[in-house]
Amino acid sequence: MNLNQLFLNHCKDNQYEINQNQLVIISNLSKFYSKNNQKNFFKKILKKKNKKIGFYLSGGVGVGKTMILNFFFEIFNEKKLRLHFNEFMINFHNFVFENKKNKEENNIDNFVKKLKTQAKLLYFDEFQVTNIVDAMILGKLFKKIFEENMQVIFSSNIRINDLYKDGLQRDQFLPFIKILRDHSYENELVIQEDYRKDQKNFKRFFFPLNQSTNFKLNKFFREITKGKNQTLKILNVKGRKLEFKNFYEGIFKLNFDELFDQNLGAEDYIEIANNSKFIFLENLPSFNENNSNKQQRFITFIDVIYEKKIPLMISAENELKLIKTSKSLKDVFKRTISRLYELTSLDYN
Repeated sequence: MNLNQLFLNHCKDNQYEINQNQLVIISNLSKFYSKNNQKNFFKKILKKKNKKIGFYLSGGVGVGKTMILNFFFEIFNEKKLRLHFNEFMINFHNFVFENKKNKEENNIDNFVKKLKTQAKLLYFDEFQVTNIVDAMILGKLFKKIFEENMQVIFSSNIRINDLYKDGLQRDQFLPFIKILRDHSYENELVIQEDYRKDQKNFKRFFFPLNQSTNFKLNKFFREITKGKNQTLKILNVKGRKLEFKNFYEGIFKLNFDELFDQNLGAEDYIEIANNSKFIFLENLPSFNENNSNKQQRFITFIDVIYEKKIPLMISAENELKLIKTSKSLKDVFKRTISRLYELTSLDYN
C-alpha cells in the first residue's frame, strides 16, 4: 500500500495544504502499517516478540493530527473501531458493573476479548486521562489489549511521558506509561499554524454579553427553530433525570450555568449529543481556579460535541482567544479553544 501517494491524492481531493512535517508522519505510519500487517508468515513469527503495535501521535492543537489519523483509519481495510476515550471507559465500567460477580482480571480479559471480535485496529482521537479511576485501570487494560495483538493508534496534545501529569496518585498511572512506551511508536507533529483558526469562516461566536449580542443570537435562534415545536426534553442517564425546557426537535438552547453548575459528566453529555442537531450555549464565562470544576466539565462537553460533530452557537463574556483559563487546565484548554473555532464556524454543519 503506497500510503504516501494515497495521502497526496487525499490532500489534493480535499484541497488541503500539504506540509512536509505531515509527510514525515505519513511515512512513519506507512512503516507501522507494513510491520504490523505483513503477509509473510515467517517474518511475522520472527518479529512478533519485538513488534510495536501502537502508534502514538502527539502535537499542538490544530496541526492536523486528527486529519492524518482519520485518513489512515479510513483506508485500513479490516475490522476497526474509532473510539472517544470517554465512551470507551464508560463502556468498560458498564461491562464491569454488569459482571460485578467476576474478578477484575476476568472482567478485563473478557472485555478485551469481546473488543477483539469487533476490531483489529482501535483509534483513540485526542487521547488524555483526567480521571483517577481510569488512570488506575489503564495499565492492566492496555496490557491485555496489546497481548491480544490489537493495533492501536492515538492522537494527543500530550506526549506519553506527560500524560496525567500532576494527577492524583500518579504513581499508579506509571505502569500504563511504560506499557504505552514499550508497545508504541511515538511521533510528534510540529506545525506553527492552527488550521482550525486559519481555514474557517468564524461567525457563530458572539461577544461580549450585551443587548446587541443577545439580539443576534436570538435572531438566529428564531430562524433555525421556525416551524419546530418546543417540548420539555427529559433525558435519563443511569437513573439521573435531566430536564431541558428549551428543546426544539433536536435543537437545544442552554445556559452555561444550567449545564455546568451541576455535577454532570461524559455520560450525560454523550446523551445530550445523541439527541442534538444544533446547540445554542449562552453566557460562556472566563475561567480561573474558583470555577475550574465548571471548566473541566466544559472541556469534556466540547470533546463530546466535537466527536459527535454537533455545530454550536455561543454567546460569551470575551472574544474566544481572550477567554481566560485556570492554571491547572491551561494546556488542555488550548485544544478546547481550537475546537470552538471549528464548531462555531459557518463552514461547520
